Amino acid sequence: MSKGSYEIKVNHGAKIVEMYIGGTFTPTDVQNFVSDYQKEVSAINAPVFTLEIDCSYMDLLKQEMIPSLENSYKMYKESGFKKVIFKIKQNPVLKLQLNRLARNTGLTNAEVMEG
Repeated sequence: MSKGSYEIKVNHGAKIVEMYIGGTFTPTDVQNFVSDYQKEVSAINAPVFTLEIDCSYMDLLKQEMIPSLENSYKMYKESGFKKVIFKIKQNPVLKLQLNRLARNTGLTNAEVMEG
């Protein structure tokens, strides 16, 4: 299990918000992420952007992390992105977890892509 880390980059030309999420997040990591996310997304017109989240190095979800992730999914939904793409390595369990979270939070424009 590795420490949580993230990166958020806005590609204005391609109309993509590129995010990298890795490791396991502490509550402080989550707060910092939410703050940085809101700052970046408030500066763009989200409905014309695609949110691409690279989860290739994300650890499997632990039960105590589910509420934080649900809140993140709700945040993505409220931002109103045109599409939300989660990129993962071949990992059927993580794919199932991410798809279930999308369903549970009503994030209907989400897609999990295994690469």
